[in-house]
Amino acid sequence: MSYVGPDFDPPQPRRSRRGPLTVAVAALVPGALAGWLVWQAVADDSGGGSAPQQARGATSSAAGSPTASSTGASDSKESSPTSSAPAAPTPLKGKVVVIDPGHNPGNFQHTAEINRKVDIGTNSKECDTTGTATNAGYTEAQFTLDVSRRLRTILQQQGATVKFTQNGDRSWGPCIDERAEIGNKAHADAVVSIHADGAGAGQRGFHVILPGTVHDGAADTRPIVATSRDLGERIAGNFARETGTAPSNYIGDGTGLDVRTDLGGLNLSTVPKVFIECGNMRDSQDAARLTSGAWRQKAASGISDGIMSFLRE
Repeated sequence: MSYVGPDFDPPQPRRSRRGPLTVAVAALVPGALAGWLVWQAVADDSGGGSAPQQARGATSSAAGSPTASSTGASDSKESSPTSSAPAAPTPLKGKVVVIDPGHNPGNFQHTAEINRKVDIGTNSKECDTTGTATNAGYTEAQFTLDVSRRLRTILQQQGATVKFTQNGDRSWGPCIDERAEIGNKAHADAVVSIHADGAGAGQRGFHVILPGTVHDGAADTRPIVATSRDLGERIAGNFARETGTAPSNYIGDGTGLDVRTDLGGLNLSTVPKVFIECGNMRDSQDAARLTSGAWRQKAASGISDGIMSFLRE
């Protein structure tokens, strides 16, 4: 199939030379000779000569008949590079989401750096920690990066602009105050910090951590408490539905929600922000879920559904 573009002139069909010649001769030669020549021209035309056949095809096409060549031109226009399918829906276009993958795989090699204190408004706290791990050695930092990357893909497909606080591309950190600052500077519509807990065996389930009211020093969560709760409740509901995981049996009294005022990442945020502890890495039942790629995809879907529900309001 050929492309008919704006600078392309299709070749014109070759005209029959015999028809005009026959007419000219017939006009000059008297009587029977003229008649014989005219009869010969008509006979040749009906006999399938290639040039007259092309001429008839061109005439038919010019008159608007559905010839093969006219159909080909139509097909090529439909499949040309200028044609495009309807754009996929992008309900989150214009929205900015910051994803904060908890901890960093390299933190354990930089204990001096991550142990230094930073101001979180209410007091000072360590820059960061190494995070926890399953009994088999699957680290929280590995888990949070994997879920975060899956979550980013889903949100970008919905049109959102997604930014990370870290993507395993730095040797350690960032510190908790810098993580909050990244979301603030991005003027994020929502920030979610991805984590997994390290409680005792038999303690299982997920919970979402919401900012409590803090107004001290550099921290003032009053403008974001209500919106962060809305974000957290939507994430909790969708996470439970998508993953089939029950809310925590050890934090939140079965609600899957926990309010805290001691986390620098929440205290210093000026935009709606929550943490989610997706499960307890130290419990064998939760660990089986957390180490499953299929389950982590469900976790990302549940979190994204909650974010989308929040941002569409």
